[in-house]
Amino acid sequence: MPIKALLAALLFSLLPGTSQATNLMYMPFEKVVSDAIRAGRLDGSVKFYLVGNQAGGTQRLIQPHVVSDLGTNASNKSDNDACEWVLQSVLIELQARAKRVGANAVTNITSYYDQHVRKDLNTYECRAGVFVARVALRGDLVRVQ
Repeated sequence: MPIKALLAALLFSLLPGTSQATNLMYMPFEKVVSDAIRAGRLDGSVKFYLVGNQAGGTQRLIQPHVVSDLGTNASNKSDNDACEWVLQSVLIELQARAKRVGANAVTNITSYYDQHVRKDLNTYECRAGVFVARVALRGDLVRVQ
């Protein structure tokens, strides 16, 4: 049995990057936010604004340049489904972090995959592969009044 496991591991290691998130996709941000609120995964107490979209009112910066970088299992999911799922996970994490510090919004959100900033008014960047999908976002935690 150990020989079979060793052989399987060797063969798997020879596969050319199938486990890495390689398909670059630009996905609609607001749809996923709305779906997450509707499903109860986000409670709506924290608002999310991609860079260039302004939150109304006076803003007090609480914590700048907060990063959330997560991956999810993409097996048996379409790239689209995996990307939406992992964005929801990132948003849930950002919501929790915002609430811990008294923020009610995350503003100036940019895609931050491998620490490369990508700014867009409507979309986020997702990398999807055979086994994993990954989204990284950076934004500012603020209190909007």
